[in-house]
Amino acid sequence: MRVLLIDDHALVRKGIEGLLQSRGVQVVASVSSGEEGVRRALELAFDIILLDVKMPGMTGIETLRQLRADGIETPVVMLTMSREDADLSAALRAGARGYLLKDIEPDDLVPALEAALQGDNVVANEMVGTLARIVGGKSGAEMDTQRPATPLSELTPRELEILERIADGLSNKMIARALSITDGTVKLHVKAILRKLGMRSRVEAAVAAVTHGVGRGKRGAPRAPDS
Repeated sequence: MRVLLIDDHALVRKGIEGLLQSRGVQVVASVSSGEEGVRRALELAFDIILLDVKMPGMTGIETLRQLRADGIETPVVMLTMSREDADLSAALRAGARGYLLKDIEPDDLVPALEAALQGDNVVANEMVGTLARIVGGKSGAEMDTQRPATPLSELTPRELEILERIADGLSNKMIARALSITDGTVKLHVKAILRKLGMRSRVEAAVAAVTHGVGRGKRGAPRAPDS
């Protein structure tokens, strides 16, 4: 995987670059501004762009819009500290494939990028509630074009229990601990849930769950997954 990294904070760039390289990912360029990022994107060959949201001059959202205007259709994943609903909404409208937070577990970053390359929309667990509100605000026709119907009635009681915790932002390890089952058992249930719902990612499943009133609020505020 070849990554173009755009972030105005030098220390953050170095940290992300080192993290990616330590996991076999090639960082083809690491630049500090949206303007430079657009220039390099037109010059270099890469598979995915990691882009900050809050940057001086050309913001991350403006950079994404310019990339798309210049005909660059490579997947773009926002990597940011911003938990603002408006930033997530603007990023998705501009064509971002994902929206991750910079406090993501290091081991989760590369799998998220791989999922984005495979066509999945990857969104931080903490932002799933916002994503559900964005999706819920669209017309039924728009929603139908994005994901299939969600027959939650086909899920078993255990699968519903696990889906509820996915919607609350829990990782597989946290779900296993809460339900006193193994990580492997949780993974099998998650695969079954996605298959029955006709979905490819747990983010889609979490949005469907929130939209149908499963999770979020039953046990308080959502928590970020642990390692």
